[in-house]
Amino acid sequence: MPTGVALRDPRQQLFDAAARVLVRDGASELTSRAVTAEAGVAKGVLHRHFADFDAFLTELVLERIAQVEALAEDLRTAPGGVVDNLTAALTTGFDPVAVAVVVLVIARDELRRRLREAGASRLPLVGEFTAVIAGYLRTERDRGRIAADADVDVLAPTLIGAAHLQFTEQAAPESVRRVVITVLAGVTPSHSDLQ
Repeated sequence: MPTGVALRDPRQQLFDAAARVLVRDGASELTSRAVTAEAGVAKGVLHRHFADFDAFLTELVLERIAQVEALAEDLRTAPGGVVDNLTAALTTGFDPVAVAVVVLVIARDELRRRLREAGASRLPLVGEFTAVIAGYLRTERDRGRIAADADVDVLAPTLIGAAHLQFTEQAAPESVRRVVITVLAGVTPSHSDLQ
């Protein structure tokens, strides 16, 4: 890589490269060398913008958490029915990068420690996504579209866990939709109310 070439947004370039490596090669192959090679930059670029590789990974995961948390407002104001809204949110939230990031977080103790110090949940990314889904379910409960006694603190992690398992196998939105319908079946008078 030639020196003196200005990079437009080196942090984002490195994050995008890390995402590609994660999805293509898995968490065990994600190294600073793999990221900088994928980004087409010198290894020093990463260390110029981050204290160390774990600091880079922490920022990478925090960026993904921010993307998931941004779904909350979109979900609350979505015009569709409950099933459609949840299917879309789960499909968006569990894209291939997010699934790979969950594996990365589980695999790296130091990363989890740093994320918790930064205020992330006990299981970073998954915990924040669960909170977004729980918040949406509370909104729908308040609107009367799901039962007043629906336990959203049980429904949300059930939806997240079942959807995550679907996406470890590159699930189609229709399989996620079936999960949503099944999980919510007991909290609505009929399936048509969920649409």
